[in-house]
Amino acid sequence: MITLKKSDYEKILAYAVSELPNEACGLIAGKKYENNKTIEKVYLLTNIDHSNEHFSLDPKEQLAAVKDMRANGLVPLGNWHSHPESPSRPSEEDKRLAYDSSASYMILSLMDRKNPVLHSFAISGTDSEKEELVIV
Repeated sequence: MITLKKSDYEKILAYAVSELPNEACGLIAGKKYENNKTIEKVYLLTNIDHSNEHFSLDPKEQLAAVKDMRANGLVPLGNWHSHPESPSRPSEEDKRLAYDSSASYMILSLMDRKNPVLHSFAISGTDSEKEELVIV
């Protein structure tokens, strides 16, 4: 299970909408207790690809985020990105680029602008499994 504060969900959503028509992206950090992850900080990073079909995190921003995590006693939990025109599920490219099977990969679909959908996935190779995501 992965837990996300409603305010952090709204932060991700607002940023993703502001980056349209491109994908938005970032990192998530927090605490991990056995199979439970609690997101305590969301990082909004630049998609240096400026594309609506894929993303690459800005390396300098990524390093700064990891340094901030360490300074605040948080652990990296994974990343998030938006799908402006497709469902909240990992694309073949998302699966191919998912190098850490212990990470959570959150995908926000903005396909239906009035009803955005956020899911979190565990990805291992070509397999993806939806994680239980609780917004509190």
